[in-house]
Amino acid sequence: MRMAMASQVMTFWSMVFLHLIVVSPILANSPLAPAMYVFGDSLVDNGNNNYLPTFAKANFLPYGDAFPKGSTGRFTNGKTVADFIADYLGLPYPPPYMSLNGQKSLIGVNYASGSCGILPESGARLGKCLDLKEQINLFEMTVKMNLVIEIENPTQISNHLSKSIFIFSTGSNDYINNYLDKEHFNTSKLYQPKTFAEILVENLSLHIERVYNLGARKIIMFEIGPVGCIPSVLRNLTHKGDCIEEVNQMVTYFNERLPPLVKNLTSRLPGSNIVLGRDHSLGYDVIKNPSKYGLTEARHPCCTTWANETSGCIPLSKPCPHPTKHVFWDAFHLTETVYSIIASGCLKNGSICTPVSIPELVKM
Repeated sequence: MRMAMASQVMTFWSMVFLHLIVVSPILANSPLAPAMYVFGDSLVDNGNNNYLPTFAKANFLPYGDAFPKGSTGRFTNGKTVADFIADYLGLPYPPPYMSLNGQKSLIGVNYASGSCGILPESGARLGKCLDLKEQINLFEMTVKMNLVIEIENPTQISNHLSKSIFIFSTGSNDYINNYLDKEHFNTSKLYQPKTFAEILVENLSLHIERVYNLGARKIIMFEIGPVGCIPSVLRNLTHKGDCIEEVNQMVTYFNERLPPLVKNLTSRLPGSNIVLGRDHSLGYDVIKNPSKYGLTEARHPCCTTWANETSGCIPLSKPCPHPTKHVFWDAFHLTETVYSIIASGCLKNGSICTPVSIPELVKM
């Protein structure tokens, strides 16, 4: 028993050590990419919703409890996957677009918005958020106004964008705040799960192509995680077992269409390098087998939430004593510890990010 426990401890600390290696930039003062642009939802939102009239906010403690700058609007206790990638690239965290107020940013911009999705109606009942089309509209403004003013030379702008990293993490809310919300939406009555997944992927494809036409070449697109395992969904829907596999299967229909999408876009868009972040299986394994990753709690949120573990953290409530042992921070979002595991999988090899790892993408 003692030997087994010692082995688990060694495995956990080996992962931590490896994580510290893979997320550190090669040269601290020499960024590996000129900028990073982030699109998506609350999994990567770092403060845009602070400036929007919405109930989906995280600009108060205990959110940011482990983040150096405190509660910035990130929907977790510390860093997101995008933050870990920025750390690796040696870049400052791209500012949320809504915070710029006319200022320019040459190190990238974060356009992600909590509660929103690929479809414009997803998340709308919680208030104003930036759906994916709106986010790309803002990116177009960044390119055609801010970059043109700051860089001026069209060739330099093209080089800047072609070498920058673009991250997409979206789609979860099209299920959580749309398809599964039968009280407010009739989407599930209009479309079978496979048809709905096709609609989402078709829309995503158009948005990716639009970003490419604006200058993006190095794109990382993450899968939707195991939505059927998050506390909010588990407590709102009748089920048996640790996860609702029927919901996970719905999301899988979406994820299964991403590899053909990546192949199609790469073949049609000259010079494009699109990486798929296959984090669904890893996230599922973390939830089902937390001890493999040095975690102990995979069912309950770390913070005290509203409505019996089905919502966000109650403002100024105290988090659990050991957040690094928890999978979930609130009823929807993962802890910094789990985000670091996902990021490490993309940075150290091609096991999570395919067909190439992020370090290989940077060199292309």
